[in-house]
Formats: sequence, structure tokens, C-alpha cells
Amino acid sequence: MADDTALRSALVWLAVVMAVVGLGTHSFKKMFVTYVLGMLGIVGILLPDWDYFDRDFSKWTTPVTGEERAAIASARRSGLSRFRIYPLRLVIYTTVYGFGLYKWWQYVSG
Repeated sequence: MADDTALRSALVWLAVVMAVVGLGTHSFKKMFVTYVLGMLGIVGILLPDWDYFDRDFSKWTTPVTGEERAAIASARRSGLSRFRIYPLRLVIYTTVYGFGLYKWWQYVSG
């Protein structure tokens, strides 16, 4: 990850949420669960090779070629074309992270 400002800010926000949970619940166990789930969320969103996954779903079984990497690098310079929305990925992420956030909230508030 060349520009890790998003990773750094996510880790800082995770530390803030952990402190709030720890102070609010007085439970080290709930604070630790918040840390583990937060790290899994950060790893799932910020660390994957998005050049690989920003291709059509049918091409996920083949490696990224040099030409595809060059095309991705040139498209990235053009600003908004970098932010592509894929419906399948959006549905999967919304389902998984929504359910995880719901279960975390039930555990912390209970």
C-alpha cells in the first residue's frame, strides 16, 4: 500500500472506538472483541489487492497481467474513474459487515 493514510486513520478511529467501549462498559473483554472485529474490518476493506478485484468477476480466477496493471495505473490517474462500484461486491460487503456490526452492537450493549 503506497499511500497508507487511510490505514493510519482507520487505526486511529479504531483506537478511539476501543477507548469509548472500554470506558463505557468497564469490560476488557468487550474492548478486546471490539479490537479484533475492528482489525478484521480494516483488513477486509483496506488491505486486499484492489487492482485484482477491480476486474470483472469472471476474471478473478486468472492472475492480473502486466497490460491490465498498466491500464489500471493509467485509469487511476483520471480521478473519479478510480471509484467503481460493483454490485456483487457491494452486496457482499454490506451483508457481511452489516451483520458483523449488528452482532458486535448486541454484544457490547448487552
